[in-house]
Amino acid sequence: MVVLNKIYTRTGDSGETALGNGVRVAKHSQRVTAYGTVDELNATLGLARLHASGDMVSAISRIQNDLFDLGADLCRPEMDRDAQAEYTPLRIIPAQVDRLEREIDTMNADLSPLRSFILPGGSALAAHLHLCRTVARRAERETVALSTVEGVNESAVKYLNRLSDWLFVAGRVANDNGADDILWVPGANR
Repeated sequence: MVVLNKIYTRTGDSGETALGNGVRVAKHSQRVTAYGTVDELNATLGLARLHASGDMVSAISRIQNDLFDLGADLCRPEMDRDAQAEYTPLRIIPAQVDRLEREIDTMNADLSPLRSFILPGGSALAAHLHLCRTVARRAERETVALSTVEGVNESAVKYLNRLSDWLFVAGRVANDNGADDILWVPGANR
């Protein structure tokens, strides 16, 4: 359980922050950049949720909770196998990735195949979901960059990859199951 009695601590005033294991690092470290971008993604999903209804609200809320799990995963470096943890760190698990895949397949079943790329837009919800998709891709890039210098849970990277696909398909669903998608017309303005 998280208890936040005091919001400011002044411990970050020198440009450092504490990871989940208590180790202090620069606020611009690759790990902080990765989980900070996940936090930004969560905030953009909160905006998208304002335009959603029904099952989409529930799905976005579930994903937002998963993103807090992902942030917790990324803020706690993988520990040395011999180190004793006070508690088992929270990690994204394959079942969370599998759930996204099932939801993508379900949403995609009612959509017509694409014949062109889609321009972000259409309904307000679709536009917000496309913005979320681009932030998810950035979070994925930042997390992959982190994985080149430190250990990262493989399921965390997979989750972000699947989530961007989920957001793309959900954007199409939000555009009247693709009927209101705005298609790219190559060279249309030459």
